[in-house]
Amino acid sequence: MKIGIYGYGNLARGVEAAVKNSADMSLAAVFTRRDPEKLTIKTPEAQVVSSNDVLAWKDKLDVLVICGGSATDLPKMTPYLAEHFNVVDSFDNHSHIPEHFAAVDASAKAGGKTALISCGWDPGMFSLNRLYANAILPNGKDYTFWGRGVSQGHSDAVRRIEGVLDARQYTVPVEDAVRRVRAGENPELTTREKHTRECYVVAAEGADKDAIREQIVTMPAYFADYDTTVYFISAEEMARDHAGLPHGGSVIRTGTTGLDGSTKQVIEYSLTLGSNPEFTGSVLAAYARAISRLSARGDHGCKTVFDIAPIDLMPISREEAIAHML
Repeated sequence: MKIGIYGYGNLARGVEAAVKNSADMSLAAVFTRRDPEKLTIKTPEAQVVSSNDVLAWKDKLDVLVICGGSATDLPKMTPYLAEHFNVVDSFDNHSHIPEHFAAVDASAKAGGKTALISCGWDPGMFSLNRLYANAILPNGKDYTFWGRGVSQGHSDAVRRIEGVLDARQYTVPVEDAVRRVRAGENPELTTREKHTRECYVVAAEGADKDAIREQIVTMPAYFADYDTTVYFISAEEMARDHAGLPHGGSVIRTGTTGLDGSTKQVIEYSLTLGSNPEFTGSVLAAYARAISRLSARGDHGCKTVFDIAPIDLMPISREEAIAHML
């Protein structure tokens, strides 16, 4: 299976590693907006190509994994590329997923291609667990807690602000809220009561820090609904204290069963990630395998993780999976 990667940041390097660890995949090309001559990747046999020349590869790839930011890149990139390639992206702006799906679906169907959006761990693996838990415990409540960890999408959104040279955004669960949910209290929690956000920002010399802070804390869909603290630090502090990209979190559904609804049940799915982009890249690679298979069957248009049969994620046969995993 020939894989292409569009963009080459932290997430793309995670995809590259996942492809290298998959015996049924090979990385054919990386497409970059930078000068291809100046970009060194970890897969020497793959080509580095200008993103301007991506359409020349239209019939040379099984799946193109699009590694852009959700704030401004993916809403344009994925619909455009989905008309010409089978694609996978990790669009993570939850409130705008329906409109992104509609745009990508129209493009993929127009080009006879298969696309998957919003793939990763949330949205993605957490989404699946929310769905399973709701099906199993119809009488219940959902809670999702993220962190403490670095959000790539939110960090990217901060880096797009004029005067910002670098940024890391940490999502932090409110400990008392998590405790109350696990205790089965079923609290009513606002967005602000579940998480706080911390932003560490390296500002350009002479930049208006007050203006940067105001743009961050009022940013719709990213920070406006949270208590957000902004810390301005040096590039040296950023390199020393915030080089890693850990993350994680939990999806919890509390519910009841029994004829009288008196039996309490709790379903929890948790992740502790040493590297957010490497894990997300691994999820994207697994779903790229599935999208290639769906395309080969003529199943075109846009999909989500809800539409993918688990067996299509696996490099082994259905029979092997039944014999060893069921």
